[in-house]
Amino acid sequence: MAKILSVDDEPSIVRLVSATLTARGHEVTGAHSGVEALAIVKSEKPDLIVLDIMMPGLDGRDVYRRLSADPGTKDIPVLFLSAIGEFASQLDTVEMGEAEYMTKPFSPKELADQVETMLDPANAAERARRRQSQLSRLRMMVTIMHREHE
Repeated sequence: MAKILSVDDEPSIVRLVSATLTARGHEVTGAHSGVEALAIVKSEKPDLIVLDIMMPGLDGRDVYRRLSADPGTKDIPVLFLSAIGEFASQLDTVEMGEAEYMTKPFSPKELADQVETMLDPANAAERARRRQSQLSRLRMMVTIMHREHE
């Protein structure tokens, strides 16, 4: 099926993502840092990247920015998989570009379903609608949280 890169500084998350997606027939490579991820992207050209945000050194957002700035990698779909629960931070991440966002802890089935949806070009319109809905919800939550702190 697809070549997928799983990037997380937590080895157990890389193993879980790998086991989940391998069971669906995908070939998964793991990386434990942003620098390692960028090197693997250049050599293996994955079809999709599952990317943690909070990593020491080069974090997931920095990796995404570099990938997005490179014509050779800008079209690789990215699914941020992060424990960041703060709505403003989620919003900032989703607004960076076309990446999708899923929070930890996650259901392995939901992760696999999301990855397969992202890999299928026929789902582009549905993904755009879902992303817009996610942005609207996050903006509303950030607005509500700011009002509560005023």
